[in-house]
Amino acid sequence: MNSAARPIAAPVPLVADELEVLESLVPLAGARIVEAGCGAAHLARALLERHADAEVVGLEVDERQHAKNLAAPAARLTFVHAGAEAIPLPDASRDGALMLKSLHHVPRERMDAALAELARVVVPGGWLYVSEPVYAGALNELTRLFNDEREARAAAQQALDRAIDSGRWRAAAERHFEMPAHFRDFDDFERRLMRPTFADHHIDDAMLARVRALYAPHQRDSGATFVRPMHVRLLRRAG
Repeated sequence: MNSAARPIAAPVPLVADELEVLESLVPLAGARIVEAGCGAAHLARALLERHADAEVVGLEVDERQHAKNLAAPAARLTFVHAGAEAIPLPDASRDGALMLKSLHHVPRERMDAALAELARVVVPGGWLYVSEPVYAGALNELTRLFNDEREARAAAQQALDRAIDSGRWRAAAERHFEMPAHFRDFDDFERRLMRPTFADHHIDDAMLARVRALYAPHQRDSGATFVRPMHVRLLRRAG
C-alpha cells in the first residue's frame, strides 16, 4: 500500500474539561449518580452546578480526603466514607456511576467485587463511566519512577473486560483524549503526586532528587504543563 492510500489516524483531542466528555455520552438532567473514589469531587461539583436537578453520592475510602469533603459541602452532593466493593445504597437506586482515575487504585482482588457492586446499585440500562489514565507520556515517565502503575492500570482494564463477560455490564462506547496537567513548580508536583494523602510512595532523598532533575526541563515561568492520555469506557447495565 502506498502512503497516499494509508488511512490517516484522527488526532487525539485535547480536553480541558472532562465533564464535556461525560455530557456527550449520557444524559445528566435529573440523574442520580454515585461516584466511587471521588477524591475532592471536582467533576461532581461542576456537574451539579451545570445540572441543577442532578444529585451525586461521592464514595471515598481515604479518611483525610473524606474529612476535607465533609468540610466543604455542596447542595445535592452527599459524601460517604465507603469503598466501591461495599456501597451503602439500595439496589437499582442510581441512574449512573462514575469512576474517574480510581479503578486502578482499587486492590486487584477487589476490582471484580467493586464492578459487581456498582451493577447492583445502578438501574437496568443505567451507565458506568470509567476514565483511566493511559500508561504513556512524559508525565507517566516521571511518576513511574516512584509509583509504577503499569500492572494496576492493566488490571483495571482486565476487570472491565471480565465485568462485560459476566453479563452484568455491556460495552457501550469508548473515547480517547488527552488532558492537561499543570503544576506551579516542583513543590506543587511533589505535594500532589509524590505525597498524596491516600498512599505512601516511600520517597527518600535520592528519589526526590532524581525526580526533581527529570522534572526541571519541563518547568517554565508559568509552571510545568503536561498532557495525560486518557481512555474512557462507557458500560451499560444489563437487564
